[in-house]
Amino acid sequence: MIRVKPAIIISLAIFAFSAKPAMAESSTVTLQFENQEIFFNRLTSLCSARFEGESVFPEDPGDAFRDQLLVAVVETCSADEIRMPFMVGEDHSRTWVLRKTAHGLQLKHDHRHEDGTPDEVTLYGGTAFSPGTHLSQSFPADTYTAELIPEAASNEWFLSLSDDAGEITYYLERHKKARFKAILKRVPDARASGAGQN
Repeated sequence: MIRVKPAIIISLAIFAFSAKPAMAESSTVTLQFENQEIFFNRLTSLCSARFEGESVFPEDPGDAFRDQLLVAVVETCSADEIRMPFMVGEDHSRTWVLRKTAHGLQLKHDHRHEDGTPDEVTLYGGTAFSPGTHLSQSFPADTYTAELIPEAASNEWFLSLSDDAGEITYYLERHKKARFKAILKRVPDARASGAGQN
């Protein structure tokens, strides 16, 4: 069972993560590694693109993500941040947030309830400290994550793009062993623009 630290830790983290200076749009961060910058820009160029796919690991039929349609949308893009809602079937509570920071490219998982309030377990993730490649970046769990979810202290998340930008792979390791992997393929623009218009 996940042990969560007092709510004040989460509240402070959410405030720090959400707060932006008044001149945020004109003050951007230059990442120290060129490959991180290129990776971020490649994702930015996909803004509004929709990707659909499925979990390919683990293969356990009882896994919560198994046999569910997985959808990621590159929904909002600014000079320093990309937000990608990640939907698991009818569950729309998750958003991947990629942000430029002074320490490197950061990946966070923003979990929200239906009314928009933050979940108790949210904003976990990490920062890419290695250059990575222009197609793939890795994010080892940060201190906040280790305190929020002690068993996830060894987590490392990987986001990868195919060379033609037609596929996104989301991969998670724990203790250097595979824990979860999903492969999502880009939906043609005409179909993506009609998605959700019911």
